[in-house]
Amino acid sequence: MDILSNLPKTTQKQSKRLGRGYGSKKGGHTSSRGAKGDNARGKTKLTFDGTKIKKSWIKRLPFMRGKHRLLSQAQYKVITLDQLNKWFKDSDTVNLSTLAKKSNLSVNDLNNGVKILATGKIEKALTIEKLMLSETASSKILAAGGKIV
Repeated sequence: MDILSNLPKTTQKQSKRLGRGYGSKKGGHTSSRGAKGDNARGKTKLTFDGTKIKKSWIKRLPFMRGKHRLLSQAQYKVITLDQLNKWFKDSDTVNLSTLAKKSNLSVNDLNNGVKILATGKIEKALTIEKLMLSETASSKILAAGGKIV
């Protein structure tokens, strides 16, 4: 038979319930938030910097010229020579459609642009069509016996 003093302690102190009326000790009129102001009313925005927002916060942003400066820049998908070495056999052609089949990327992901970087080694003679290459990647592909169209 267990003695009550040997039982594990499972009690936790409850947090004070604010704003639940005068009978709850913490909570009548202002619920320990003070009288007025932003702290009593709720959260303020991170960008709020007083009333002169145009002169302070916007002026601190970097000035970028051009009409399309707010559009997101296209991100290239990076493919290395190691990946090409794994995915393709000797004398295969590498283009957007064959890359979409061999890799897990969709054609829509690859339409933003693909760049082949010279990370790793390539031992297969591949023909590469309509893809961007770094200079060292193109020299490694040509040294392995491949073609760039």
